[in-house]
Amino acid sequence: MIAERVRRLGMSPTLRISGLARELRAAGEDVLDFSAGQPDFPTPDEAREAGRRAIDENQTRYTANEGIVELRQAISDCIRRDHGVDFPVNQILVSSGAKASLYFACMALLDPRDEVLVPRPYWVSYPEQVRLAQAEPVFVDCDEEDGFKLRLDRLEAALTPRTQLLMLNYPSNPTGACYTKEELAPIAEFCREHDLWIIADEIYSKLMFNGRRFHSIVELGPEIVERTVMIDGVSKTFSMTGWRIGWAAGSREVISAMAKIQSHSTSNAASISQWAALKALCSTTGETSRRAEEFQRRRDLILELLGELPGVSCVPPEGSFYAYPNVSAYYRKGGPANGTELAEYLLEQAKVAVVPGDAFGSAPHIRISFAVSVERIREGMARIAEALKPLAPA
Repeated sequence: MIAERVRRLGMSPTLRISGLARELRAAGEDVLDFSAGQPDFPTPDEAREAGRRAIDENQTRYTANEGIVELRQAISDCIRRDHGVDFPVNQILVSSGAKASLYFACMALLDPRDEVLVPRPYWVSYPEQVRLAQAEPVFVDCDEEDGFKLRLDRLEAALTPRTQLLMLNYPSNPTGACYTKEELAPIAEFCREHDLWIIADEIYSKLMFNGRRFHSIVELGPEIVERTVMIDGVSKTFSMTGWRIGWAAGSREVISAMAKIQSHSTSNAASISQWAALKALCSTTGETSRRAEEFQRRRDLILELLGELPGVSCVPPEGSFYAYPNVSAYYRKGGPANGTELAEYLLEQAKVAVVPGDAFGSAPHIRISFAVSVERIREGMARIAEALKPLAPA
């Protein structure tokens, strides 16, 4: 008999769509994949060489459960440099990807029947990870008209005596929304006033547009630092999704609790990957900046092409590598009636894979990844435009 907590879960919709696209390609179809949440750039040469060197030097055994000291020190140095906040090595946990870090944070901080404020649209795994901790997600709607950003009145309305935590992802997957330091201040004060924990998922923090600077919520003072678990990793910034290295930084108490959970589940992250991640953090800054500039070019192009589709609106993403257009003008009786059906229609008719907004709790939208080349963006958007013509609003 399968446990109830597992039977309540759905498979990740993003992975399902990517899997369907791979199956079609394997069958000989020319499918353009705009669903992938990973950069198309190769892992930096220095990081790959460090991985090879780790193998050659037989650094292939168990490491400390929390991660090698050298990597944790590099993470600590990066946080201090970027945000002016000091997280010593014993307040950092390296895990097998940022997703694992998020899961361990939920398991460490949540008891059964606790409630978690989850901004909607949300990344697909937040609600499910909360439920796996036997807590309940409480969705706080973020409207297109507000740039998909949290409103304080809606946070207040969602608050109950059982509220324990705010899940805060910025730049956002799927919308690309981000916050200025001034916009973060009332959110931080709300959490301080109501004694809430914050899980700050900052995995896209190095992918910002139009010269914006990323500000972490921990920059808003010691009281916020004490109640925040920062989550990051090498997957998006350094094109190292398959290396599976993420981390958490937080109070000693929380990191110790997360480390305890990790010790009885995955144990340490892969030793080879840790050495490669260390090299990526310490020696690839220039390449990271160049890649961010290329994402800016792609983002501008996809916004231009989306703007040519009748009835489509799209809030310009401020970071990440996703566009989140509202395509509800193409929903109709006898045709695609929601984002899921439209995504299936585009995969069948245009051979383009996108992720339906339903997966993120937002039916009017689809998510388009622009982590593909300019040429593929032009071709894919042309296919989408042609496939949508029969559904075009009058």
